[in-house]
Amino acid sequence: MSIPTIVPGQTRVGWIGTGVMGSSMVGHLMAAGFQATVYNRNRGKAEALLARGAQWADSPLAVAQQSDVVFAIVGFPADVREVMLGANGALAGAKAGAVLVDMTTSEPSLAVEIYTAAKARGVHSVDAPVSGGDIGAKEARLSIMLGGDKAVVEALQPCWSAMGKTIVYQGPAGSGQHTKMVNQILIASGMVGVCEALLYGYKAGLDLPTVLQSVGSGAAGSWSLSNLGPRIMNNNFDPGFFVEHFIKDMGIALDESKRMGLCLPGLALASQLYTAVKAQGLGRNGTHALQLALASLSGIDWKSRT
Repeated sequence: MSIPTIVPGQTRVGWIGTGVMGSSMVGHLMAAGFQATVYNRNRGKAEALLARGAQWADSPLAVAQQSDVVFAIVGFPADVREVMLGANGALAGAKAGAVLVDMTTSEPSLAVEIYTAAKARGVHSVDAPVSGGDIGAKEARLSIMLGGDKAVVEALQPCWSAMGKTIVYQGPAGSGQHTKMVNQILIASGMVGVCEALLYGYKAGLDLPTVLQSVGSGAAGSWSLSNLGPRIMNNNFDPGFFVEHFIKDMGIALDESKRMGLCLPGLALASQLYTAVKAQGLGRNGTHALQLALASLSGIDWKSRT
């Protein structure tokens, strides 16, 4: 298959999934000069993009029919399968030489399946999950982890540059998703530490913003502590990334670990704790809502603390 040439103003971009992150990401592509056609199950979440000049399509298939490169960032692997491989999915509408890019955090095996199905129809496929949350998406500084044919990945550089700052090719199809699992495993146990530490500091009677000044720049520092710590302190549990989606990611990582014969007890514990968060009705909150569940275990109403 020929390698596409990507040129802002000429290459037509399609986008499936205009949620918390997707709307910002396709917005950056539009700002870089790409014409965009968008689809979302809830059209209302695309209205701001339509007002900026994006075109609407009634299905992923229709998006692909009008696009040279189709991006998707949806919720769960089942959603990825539907919008990419379903009867009204992007592959069904893609012309030969087009590129399908899944930026959802999904199953590595599904990334390989999409790649194989696309190749059989003369279509390219790339798995490109991201890290950085809503802030990274808004500020166009996502980390993008890429799997697929290297020449195709490199051809899409104008798109990656519009959305992210750390852009790394990881290997063949599925490698981007495997790398994202590494990322999620790191975050899972790390968030437990962030929440437990802040809980300890509160119970010890310390001023938490002052504590953060001391520990945030040393060996204990992390992105989660610096960016989500202040939100926890301010009782702002709005989602940069949904708890229920994180549970999905940890489930994928645990399944892959089992397949590889790995024992990852830290990840297993974090998964159980986040399941408790969801059971408390917090599944649509941000991942830092773990603080509320851990506080409740110690009989502390975090939001009502004085």
